[in-house]
Amino acid sequence: MQRVIRSVVVVLLGGLAAVNGQLEVPVVKTLSEKRQARTSYLNPEFLVFPAEEGKRSKLPLLIYLHGAGGVGDDLGKIRGQARRVVSGIRKFGKGPCLVVAPQCLRNTPAGRGTWIPEDLDVLLEHLMEKFSVDEQRVYLTGNSMGGYGCWVWGGNCPGHFAAIAPVVGGIGRGGPKAVTDDLADWAANLAGVPVYAFAGARDRVVPAERSERMIAAIRKAGGKKAKIKVYPEEGHGAGRLVFSTREMYDWMFSQKRE
Repeated sequence: MQRVIRSVVVVLLGGLAAVNGQLEVPVVKTLSEKRQARTSYLNPEFLVFPAEEGKRSKLPLLIYLHGAGGVGDDLGKIRGQARRVVSGIRKFGKGPCLVVAPQCLRNTPAGRGTWIPEDLDVLLEHLMEKFSVDEQRVYLTGNSMGGYGCWVWGGNCPGHFAAIAPVVGGIGRGGPKAVTDDLADWAANLAGVPVYAFAGARDRVVPAERSERMIAAIRKAGGKKAKIKVYPEEGHGAGRLVFSTREMYDWMFSQKRE
């Protein structure tokens, strides 16, 4: 009898997970061995939150980059972070959308893990091959270290993205308060990309000034699609507001790469 009850509960939960075509239960996918050999800091396994395709032949893709607390080889450490974004997409009716959450390894033969464009390019190449993705609607967001990942990947490879939304992100590889020597180059590359940065005015981990400096540099480079929101009463946890309210989702999913 208990086994039957458990089965019924599983079926019910499975039905709830598919509300609005967005599945909240991720599946684990793995890069091919050839692609793994081309990466330095990327866990070959990553999470995919599938979507019911419905009538669409191609789906928007949102890539979420985790913060420093998610580094390692245990995907369970990033599941909650990514699910928060998936829940926002479902809550505000932005699906169906494919959501992917890669993981950065902590320690590797190449050194301590961090987000680098070369690794993430390999991931995107894999996703474009394996899934039916709308190339004009590839979105990027991330929190803290993942916000830095947005800046460095978008700043080096702007042509991939319809929009990026770095949240409380640093702008230097050397740590939360570092500043890259390539800032002007990143800014010039991002001048034509819709960018919405979010920060907390009371952030003592990554000062809001880092996001403000990046947006100012993009605007100086001629970028007219860059903006920022600084929450006056929030610190480094500002992401809880960003990913739980409508504003970021409405903005992001209205963008389409020209």
